[in-house]
Amino acid sequence: MGGQPLYLEPRLEARLRSLVHSPELLHTLTDALGSPLNVLVPDQLADNLARFRSVYGTHHLSGQVFLAHKANRSSALLRTLAATDAGVDVASLGELQHALGAGLTPDRITATGPKNPEFLWLAARTSVTVSLDTRDELEQLATLVRVHTLPRTRVLLRLSGFEASGVRVLTRRSRFGTAVRETAPLLAAVERHADVLDLVGVAYHLDTTSLSEKALALEGCLRVLEECRSRGLRPRAVDIGGGFGVNYLADGGQWERYTTALTEAVMGIRPSLTYGGHGYGLRNEAGTLRGALGLYPAHRPVAAAGYLDELLSRPAASLGGRPLAALLLEHLYDLHTEPGRALLDQCGLTLTKVLEVRDDEAGGPLHIRLAAKADDVALEDHGVLMDPVVVPCDPADGADTATGTTTGSGTGTEPVAAYLFGNLCLEADLITRRTVFLPHRPVPGDLLAFANTAGYCMDFHTTRAQHQPAARKVAAWQEGGRWRWCLDDQYWPTTPVGGAQ
Repeated sequence: MGGQPLYLEPRLEARLRSLVHSPELLHTLTDALGSPLNVLVPDQLADNLARFRSVYGTHHLSGQVFLAHKANRSSALLRTLAATDAGVDVASLGELQHALGAGLTPDRITATGPKNPEFLWLAARTSVTVSLDTRDELEQLATLVRVHTLPRTRVLLRLSGFEASGVRVLTRRSRFGTAVRETAPLLAAVERHADVLDLVGVAYHLDTTSLSEKALALEGCLRVLEECRSRGLRPRAVDIGGGFGVNYLADGGQWERYTTALTEAVMGIRPSLTYGGHGYGLRNEAGTLRGALGLYPAHRPVAAAGYLDELLSRPAASLGGRPLAALLLEHLYDLHTEPGRALLDQCGLTLTKVLEVRDDEAGGPLHIRLAAKADDVALEDHGVLMDPVVVPCDPADGADTATGTTTGSGTGTEPVAAYLFGNLCLEADLITRRTVFLPHRPVPGDLLAFANTAGYCMDFHTTRAQHQPAARKVAAWQEGGRWRWCLDDQYWPTTPVGGAQ
């Protein structure tokens, strides 16, 4: 293998760690329902929500936390959310129908994303708040409300293209929202349609992990809210979207070591760490490193609720240098957030069965074929790198992924490097391009558990290519010290009191 294993150990909190260390249950599930299989832990959602609510409490802010529905299409998660005080952000007609059917009332739903007339009609008909991206969308909604005699509709104006005065800082370009420099005609349209549209506030969506960019956008939204008030409008909220991030890895040192080694491999200083010499955005041009690392920062010490806390503590340079949270509180503005990945942190894992383990070349990485497609384990589609956990089919062959040691009489107790391939007849069907390091050699029949896939990495990209099945979903929870389960669409908040496996 050459050198020490470059592990990227997944971070596992108590529930997910307990589930991963329940091999009998996991093998029973995959034997019955097939591989791949997505296992959800709905109870974790309430814990994550409590962490976000705690940040609101620290800063004395009111407002709503909306789960970004697009992060996972699970019914169990959505019904669990309905049993809390949180809301959901829906980005399609189907998601809106799903949310209403799961028990969420319209006052706890906000409609975002690209919209067709049917989506707008149902949102207005049910009195859901609509986040509008453009003046054309605003005009379309106003016309629908008038023509179909729908209730006066609550709306947010989503903005983009924020700029700082003084030191040049820009938020990156977004295809969602109206540029702040075009606010005046947008507000004029709101005033013109005041009989059918009720302006709740403003919003933004930024596809970035940068605290500076998001603080700049929030500061810009506060200035637009002041402009609204000067026009006699009465906005009362600002929605800052999602993008709070997740810390996927248990050890930041492992991440630093891996990214350093990857750079060295691209430069030819050490053997390749990827299939086909893939550089994840880095390339060697005549001995010069070019490009940028196109990976999610898998180890993030500040993420999720902690990221929100840091954002709210940032000073607003153009508004007297006071913390953003203090300005929201001073004007009694509600703060709305739309976490997806962060609210689903530790809420599930994806199980895949090992079909074949092959020594491709002496001393080289193993070739492991799994009963799954790359689309079923979409970690790399989101730039997320982390090791799977080996769940042996023989309980005596238990591996401790945290220490890299193995007990029992397995086929090998030494760490191994491996490429993970999918089950499609397609060269590009790679579960991960990265050389994965495992604490011991798996055997056919073992499971590889990919942790923390509930947020976007579980079914956002899944297909039924080549008539291969898409992963089914189950919901699991602990009751009386034991894990219990049911099919995802059979889970309701009342389920754990009886009637499940």
